[in-house]
Amino acid sequence: MRIGKKIAMLVLALFVFSIAAGCGGGGGATPTGDKAGDAINVGINVELSGGVASYGTNARDGAILAIEQINKAGGVLGKQLKPIERDCKSIADEAMSISAALVGEKIVAQIGPLTSGDVAGSTPVMMENKVPLIAPAATAANVTVDDKTGKTRDYIFRVCFIDPFQGTLMAQFASNDLNAKKAVIYCDNSSDYGKGLAQYFEKTFTANGGTILAQEGFVKDDRDFRAALTKIKGLNPDFIYVPGYYQEVAPLIKQARELGITAPIGGCDGWDSPDMVSVAGNDALNNTFFTNHYSSQDKDPQVVEFVGAFKAKYNKEPDAFAALGYDSVQIMVQGLKDAGEANPVKLTEALAKIKDFNGITGKMSIDDQHNPVKAGVILEFKDGQQVMKTRIQP
Repeated sequence: MRIGKKIAMLVLALFVFSIAAGCGGGGGATPTGDKAGDAINVGINVELSGGVASYGTNARDGAILAIEQINKAGGVLGKQLKPIERDCKSIADEAMSISAALVGEKIVAQIGPLTSGDVAGSTPVMMENKVPLIAPAATAANVTVDDKTGKTRDYIFRVCFIDPFQGTLMAQFASNDLNAKKAVIYCDNSSDYGKGLAQYFEKTFTANGGTILAQEGFVKDDRDFRAALTKIKGLNPDFIYVPGYYQEVAPLIKQARELGITAPIGGCDGWDSPDMVSVAGNDALNNTFFTNHYSSQDKDPQVVEFVGAFKAKYNKEPDAFAALGYDSVQIMVQGLKDAGEANPVKLTEALAKIKDFNGITGKMSIDDQHNPVKAGVILEFKDGQQVMKTRIQP
């Protein structure tokens, strides 16, 4: 998931300020837990308020469930995990400040933030202090790899698939499963997330013999899409690809159906929110599909057990962000076990070597760029419910 692009000089200035204020050390953190030595501190730096609060809240809930289960089973390395929760407010600068403060709390690792932009805010602090960050849902390719040097960021990992895979996945589905030949792209032009997904979709769709009839754009906080949708209706596409976030996509789809557009509409993991149904309505969402990281309807016993435990604790269905938050903690624990001690640098080395980790969102192995090699799923909305359509391997 990605929102915006960090201004490099601002990130650097704020990071230097946080170090000067004593929030983070520059010599590399190697704690084993709190000062009493009876717990392993885990930072949870997520978006609990602001534009993507539903993502961060659900990921936090999944992470806390995992920590409670691990502690109940005896902890890890003979110690209990101690979560330290903070709200980055969906703001990259806040995410950076919180990371600096969490380093001061002697965390062994940080879970989150969720969006690629907020992870970018945290990255300088985590890299400087040599503490691993595990991003549940930051899908932009440059989260774990420096654009300028092509070098993998040593202390940044993720458990979600990346945008090139996600855009390709939907193009394959549109071509192979829906037999679409003519598509229109209507994307969020205000985010690199939306523009990147549009690029990857177009590349794969045209390679499969399809034609892109037109590409329209909207920006963050737009709510009236009728003019562009009227043009799209006149083109009579077989498929419409709408990569963006639920805040704009839900009213867009509602207006599309009101204008009589019946073509299937596809999207991305940014659609995964209860607000899609409450805003767009059940009927409007029929014949729409989106790429995601897992389905709560998966009959795999591990998924069934997770869904049951999450519902029992929170009285709600776990979405993909909840599952990714859960997996982030579990893969961290696997890394701690492999490392044999709660040392951030040793944990980082262990995370980079993880193979065939069985997570709720699928089996994954961490590659050379700290991305998980894993499958993705296509979900379909049917009468307001998310239904698993198919699983596609990378």
